[in-house]
Amino acid sequence: MKIDQHSFGKTIDGKETTLFVLSNGNVEVSITNFGGIITSLIVPDKEGKSENIVLGFDDVSEYQSDQYLENCHYFGCIVGRVCNRITKGKFTLNGKDYQLPINNGDRHIHGGIEGFDKKIWDAKTINEENRVGLELQYFSKDGEEGYPGNLTTIVHYWLTKENELIIDYAAKTDRPTIINLTNHTYFNLTGGAENILQHYLQVPASTYTELDDLMPTGRILNVEGTPFDFRKESMIGSRIDQLPDGYDLNFPLDEAVTGDTRFAGVLKETKSGRFIEVYTTQPALQIYAGYYIPELIIDGKKKFGKYAGFALETQHYPDAINHPNFPSIVLNPEDNFHEKTIYKFGVKKD
Repeated sequence: MKIDQHSFGKTIDGKETTLFVLSNGNVEVSITNFGGIITSLIVPDKEGKSENIVLGFDDVSEYQSDQYLENCHYFGCIVGRVCNRITKGKFTLNGKDYQLPINNGDRHIHGGIEGFDKKIWDAKTINEENRVGLELQYFSKDGEEGYPGNLTTIVHYWLTKENELIIDYAAKTDRPTIINLTNHTYFNLTGGAENILQHYLQVPASTYTELDDLMPTGRILNVEGTPFDFRKESMIGSRIDQLPDGYDLNFPLDEAVTGDTRFAGVLKETKSGRFIEVYTTQPALQIYAGYYIPELIIDGKKKFGKYAGFALETQHYPDAINHPNFPSIVLNPEDNFHEKTIYKFGVKKD
């Protein structure tokens, strides 16, 4: 088990960033303190060939380039204060109305114009016997991106000997606020050789949150007989043509918490044999198949594009603050926010 670090380049305003590389001899994950971004995640396939299975860049400048930000898809980052969408950027908390920046059509998405994904976090490395870790901390001032309260957020990334990547989120506020944190990594278990349409997905969810123009209506519907039924393992591309923009949907999870997490799903790819199991304390899983991922020119070569990666975002329900029947995302000063997600990597050999 080891953790190394080196420069990840300077931001456009001249600030130094660092890349931290966590390794257990089998899995290697690289994370930068810019946005807490997972830039690469290298795992072996069934033949022992190791490849990067996430979408990312080799330098901080690419995350700030015009071509990326024009169609920003939040590769690998910590998303906050509130991930996903909020209707017209409006919410009411304890009788007071708040207006957040509009940065996605007529909506607020993923924390605003300069959310947690674009901040430089304070970083500290941790070495333990059975795991290595990175602690990231960010202080969000009262009023930042329109959110109330001074909020201190601490995120731990842990890589274990058991090939688990654990993301542990904690936060504390001095005023009532709202919070919904996730990680926005896009996975491609072929190492980018193919798109994700022939990956297989299973999600233990018998319901989904109904959407109208990507915004929850407040109704929770049954997946039976819909393209959203992944209770049994199904190929992602098998029914995707029934949807105009592919999959971008929130699933309330059926599985009860055992220990301190619940099973949230598994993503598989048969040619490589690679799979990822997901466990979480969060109540829901948002899946996104990357319909709108842009094709970018990196070092003169075309990269990424439609269906290049698949996001498995553990979180609370989208627009929860505006739907009283959804699990609450309100954080009060007397409370501690704490959520955890585990991505467990494996290989199925023939």
